[in-house]
Amino acid sequence: MTAPSLIFWIIFVLPLVAFLIWLIRQDKRQGWIGLIVLAITVVAAIVWMYVKTGGK
Repeated sequence: MTAPSLIFWIIFVLPLVAFLIWLIRQDKRQGWIGLIVLAITVVAAIVWMYVKTGGK
């Protein structure tokens, strides 16, 4: 990973995911479904990024 990519992950992605986890956990009724959807979304985004950049 290049430096701009690492900066993007550290500044934007990690806080966003942490905030979404916190927000989803506040919902006492459907918290687990939201966490599963969030996990699938994050994995899909990582796979999409890997495919589009060719693993570079």
